Amino acid sequence: MRRSRVRRLVLAACLGSLLLVIFYFQSGPSPVAEDRILGSSWFGKTGRSPLQALYDSDQLQGSPLHRAHQGRRELLSRVCSRYTRKRRLLSPEDLRHLVVDDEHGVLYCYVPKVACTNWKRVMMVLTGGGKYRDPLEIAAHEAHVPANLRTLADFSPAEINRRLRAYLKFLFVREPLERLVSAYRNKFTRSYNTAFHRRYGTKIIRRHRRRPSPEALARGHDVRFHEFLSYLTDPRTRQEEPFNEHWERAHALCHPCLVHYDVVGKYETLQEDAAYVLGLIGAQQAGLRFPAPPRAPRAGRGEAARFFQGVSPGHQRRLFNLYKMDYLLFNYSVPAYLQLR
Repeated sequence: MRRSRVRRLVLAACLGSLLLVIFYFQSGPSPVAEDRILGSSWFGKTGRSPLQALYDSDQLQGSPLHRAHQGRRELLSRVCSRYTRKRRLLSPEDLRHLVVDDEHGVLYCYVPKVACTNWKRVMMVLTGGGKYRDPLEIAAHEAHVPANLRTLADFSPAEINRRLRAYLKFLFVREPLERLVSAYRNKFTRSYNTAFHRRYGTKIIRRHRRRPSPEALARGHDVRFHEFLSYLTDPRTRQEEPFNEHWERAHALCHPCLVHYDVVGKYETLQEDAAYVLGLIGAQQAGLRFPAPPRAPRAGRGEAARFFQGVSPGHQRRLFNLYKMDYLLFNYSVPAYLQLR
């Protein structure tokens, strides 16, 4: 009897902690009202926070870029209201992609294959206390070391709730199928990604290739695009484990219907949107710039269209349905190369 009562108390405490997190979403003032409540002091710091700079700046209000970002926020709200029938509690796992910058009052949700290496470099500069000055000084692999950046999951529920209320929250997204093609090319067509080949390639080949060779079964090094798509649309895949973050849907990584994002940047307008975010943070005045692409980017839509040649209409429909919410939430048009009817 005593043991049962202890279990009930522990469960109640856990639920109470989670409710502290969800309180942010279900009540409290709007961001515009909130910045006035915060006044000129936030988390013990003086001056305007990035959140205040966004919602209470006469200089920004009339700019086309500011209006474009306001439209993206409003679209998110409408789509979430239409398609999200029931709110759920956030878990620590939901917060592992939200990188925290306490110095500047910023939360960044990273989405792989959407310039996240460079954004993590920028976040390391912002949070490094002067250790780094140029994002490109930081090796790409260093940017992905978990210990180099704190995420919201590292904090207590009360601290999570406080940051969600007071900090500017932003993410960057990309046309979903172009991002998917980029993930496939990077993880399955590069010889150096042997860990991905063994972890995912061997399983994909075993399940979705007729008469695979012993070498392919052992190495998983030559996954074909249509096999990768079969893996994604196979119901067993998500029943067994979550998608890898490189092909997981952006909304499933960042939860925009639970977290109120203040800025939704896009890969297609990366430099412009990155400058907008850094301007709100005040980082540009200190000389911080988002790294420019080292070369002209590949033609994303044309590249994706080439990969989808020969993919059956039925397969295309199933794949599009898998990523449909990202299309709706982030205002991407259905690609003309898809045959959905």
